Amino acid sequence: MSALTVWKFETPDGAQQALDKLVGLSKQHLIEIGDAAIVSWPAGAKKPKTKQAQGTTGAGALGGAFWGMLFGLLFFVPFLGMAVGAAMGALMGHFADYGIDDDFIKQVREKVTEGTSALFLLTSNTTVDKVAKAFDGTHMDLIQSNLTQEQEQELRAAFGEGEEAPAAPDDAPAA
Repeated sequence: MSALTVWKFETPDGAQQALDKLVGLSKQHLIEIGDAAIVSWPAGAKKPKTKQAQGTTGAGALGGAFWGMLFGLLFFVPFLGMAVGAAMGALMGHFADYGIDDDFIKQVREKVTEGTSALFLLTSNTTVDKVAKAFDGTHMDLIQSNLTQEQEQELRAAFGEGEEAPAAPDDAPAA
């Protein structure tokens, strides 16, 4: 089973530090990272910076289209007004089909704010106790939405991502 998780950190660089640690754990076969993206929201910035992690994505990568739409839904719809918001409501319904429901979106919006960062991961085959131990003492909030294997396949198919999905450039804005 795959899991789509969001790890929220109290600093703008916490997500990158966590990803670096997880890449090391993946080399020990304690976690498989199917895809990853980072949101960093420096203090004083009007909106967050987003980027798809490079070098961690493999054949199962969701790609820039998925992350761009998810980040747009999470962080930019509140600023775009009602007309765009109504269209995004339909998209939210579509994401719910893949295990990303209103509650998940609400929690992420409430927790990922100015001065913080978040690591978005699609993972599988996690040795939970050992990964958790590697993060002992790290202050973070974890929001999790488990995807069934069928939901993950449907999600990949819906976003038309192939085995060699192009990665978004570093620090590319999400909208």
